[in-house]
Amino acid sequence: MLRHQRTNMHKIFLRIIMVSLGAIIMALGLELFLVPNHIMDGGIVGVSIITSHLLNLPLGIFIFILNLPFIFLGYKQIGKTFALSTGLGITVLSLATLVLHNIHPFTEDTLLATVFGGMILGVGVGIVIRYGGSLDGTEILAILFNSKTPFSVGEIIMFFNVLIFTVAGFVFNWEQAMYSIIAYYIAYKMIDIVIQGLEESKSVYIISDDIDEIGQTIMDRLGRGVTFLHGEGAYTGNDKKVIFTVITRLEESKLKSIVAEIDDNAFLAIGNIAEVKGGRFKKKDIH
Repeated sequence: MLRHQRTNMHKIFLRIIMVSLGAIIMALGLELFLVPNHIMDGGIVGVSIITSHLLNLPLGIFIFILNLPFIFLGYKQIGKTFALSTGLGITVLSLATLVLHNIHPFTEDTLLATVFGGMILGVGVGIVIRYGGSLDGTEILAILFNSKTPFSVGEIIMFFNVLIFTVAGFVFNWEQAMYSIIAYYIAYKMIDIVIQGLEESKSVYIISDDIDEIGQTIMDRLGRGVTFLHGEGAYTGNDKKVIFTVITRLEESKLKSIVAEIDDNAFLAIGNIAEVKGGRFKKKDIH
């Protein structure tokens, strides 16, 4: 029991360190490359950059204020651990951008700022997502809209970002908006590298001796439906129940924690899915 508590404390400490590190790396990409050269990021951070420019106030203030409602939504839609990790990441990101705000940018060459700013941004965001948090509320909002509309999470995010980059064209200029799209694409690919797959949905197979408890806990704490498949062990010939479920990438860390808490020796296979339609993929309310 004591060893289990120490393991949990180690995981919590590691998560705090890595989420904070990812947030600081993102702040470096924003304040030392992108923002001084009027290059945008997408999502709520993009809205914060536009608002900061129009009101001539530090970026960190708006990143914190505008993301606060989405931390609450994240708590309701995904869970407490995700909300706490996201709250920590956004707080560190806001403070780091305030500290870095008056530092001279690394380069004033727009193309270099676009490429390296996008890469650094993607690494920071990827680290935070990999350790169970988020640095932008757009995906949380998209998950909420996804349950009310026929559009996928990716389609909703794309719509938000097209709108934001269009506004950026009017606020800055269309050349900067186009550079912003390039930076966003580079960041997207870097996130993909850091977390080894950025598809919105993931298929999950779980084999365990505590399969009923794991299935019920996934339904209660993630709000995801599960399907029990029946299999047979090739070596032992014993009947096995297998869980199949589909989650979003933001829920992956939480699901791993649920399985590890119940059965640390459970077999867990997670794969990327390009598209999900029909069935019971929509989230239910979590308890």
